[in-house]
Amino acid sequence: QKMGFSAVARHRSRDVLLYRQGSMNLIVNAHPDALPGLSSPGSTPALAAIALRVRDAAYAHRRALELGAWDIPTRASAMELNIPGIHGVGDSLVYFVDRHGDFSIYDVDFVPLAGADPRPPALSGLHYFGVVQAILVDRTADWLDFYRSLFGFSVLPQGKYFGILPRGTLLESPCRKFYLQLIEPPPGSEEIHWDEGLVRLGLGARDIPAATRALQERGIAFVDRGTVQPSQKGALTQAYLAGVNFELVVSHLKP
Repeated sequence: QKMGFSAVARHRSRDVLLYRQGSMNLIVNAHPDALPGLSSPGSTPALAAIALRVRDAAYAHRRALELGAWDIPTRASAMELNIPGIHGVGDSLVYFVDRHGDFSIYDVDFVPLAGADPRPPALSGLHYFGVVQAILVDRTADWLDFYRSLFGFSVLPQGKYFGILPRGTLLESPCRKFYLQLIEPPPGSEEIHWDEGLVRLGLGARDIPAATRALQERGIAFVDRGTVQPSQKGALTQAYLAGVNFELVVSHLKP
């Protein structure tokens, strides 16, 4: 909520809430059996899954499996939508969604919260920009092949980056509205425990200083040390509950 999201609906049968602001939908899943690898006692919040909007979810899922992706078993109960998906990096999942506009996947499985605005506006024009994925040493080529062959992502030229953390390899979605940043462990970090997984969520905004101020007024703290500090290009929030953090990136994309 401090990041500007508002709870708008609750899942019909599980401990799951739908949060929204502007064009962004974010699901907070506290269901015990959500993801076994990420829901052990004492575990910190994690980016457990992303949903990619496609023209035909069934076809995209089938093609991904034909190309070698690992299927995930359905978790849908009676009268719930079965959303196709595959295994992603680490314990995360990738879902394929083709319902949007006047009728979305949330209209079936979620019940609106009484009194909640179903379409809360975006704070400072925030919109989804991308995700950052940590990978193991010398695994860049493997993950490039994964995202290029299964999803049609393309690699941006070396040296082209967004935000204030210019590292790793950047990939662009076919629609040119979503980005993936792959980062290997930095040199000299052999003693650091480094797992593969989704580690950061990127949010775009036209005016980063204005977005930073608006979030600070809501209690969000930003990293401000060394070369990582809020600027016109971007800003990085401190990790919340020792888990996920958010990166603001200057963006002129239309949400």
